[in-house]
Amino acid sequence: MFMDYLALDIETTGLSPEKDRIIEIGAVKYRGDKEMGKFSCLIKICNPLPPKITELTGITNGMLSGGWDEKTAVTEFLKFARDTTVLLGHNISFDFSFIKVAALRYGLVFEREALDTLAFAKKLHPELKSRSLSALCAYYGIVQEHAHRAVDDAVCAHRLYLALRRKFPDYGEFTAQPLSYKPKKQEPMTARQKKYLGDLLRHHGMEYTEELDCLTKSDASRMIDQLIFTKGRLQS
Repeated sequence: MFMDYLALDIETTGLSPEKDRIIEIGAVKYRGDKEMGKFSCLIKICNPLPPKITELTGITNGMLSGGWDEKTAVTEFLKFARDTTVLLGHNISFDFSFIKVAALRYGLVFEREALDTLAFAKKLHPELKSRSLSALCAYYGIVQEHAHRAVDDAVCAHRLYLALRRKFPDYGEFTAQPLSYKPKKQEPMTARQKKYLGDLLRHHGMEYTEELDCLTKSDASRMIDQLIFTKGRLQS
């Protein structure tokens, strides 16, 4: 029985690891069912947070403004996770893909095996209409105090794993599987885009910050379009 793992959950601006960004990472180390360490951080993003994400998570733009920059967040998370080889989470391939793409932006590597409570639940509970983390927590009587906040969901995934093990002690496939994600190629922001974006921000009384250096070509294009739409073009 796998009892040494890193329970992990993230919150993001959307569903695409290349187009969207991580806004929160939550992780808890477990050794023999004992909590051995916890990691939690909010992450600044360049664009305003979609209202639907605030509605879902309770995370606001104001909260993110006090968060870490992406490079620091990813680097510190990888340090925290370096002595763990197995992740645990609900649909963990989603979380893995986002962190892997974010790590690659800074020349960092992230590879792990994982225990996926969603995959286990699909096999063990085919009768359930929903196998979301919230639905399964309700089914097993697991209290979910802050749904869609990263650390809380990581802890709930851990408790769900234990509940599944207790209910199905003879199930022989509670095994960690390799995770694989091949990121789509991303082109960095061009020098021309960087200059125009800097000029546009200054024109509207805003500042070009260090976090913007991690923008891809498509990221920069979307941000420029959004600024022009909401603030207006550069005046000659």
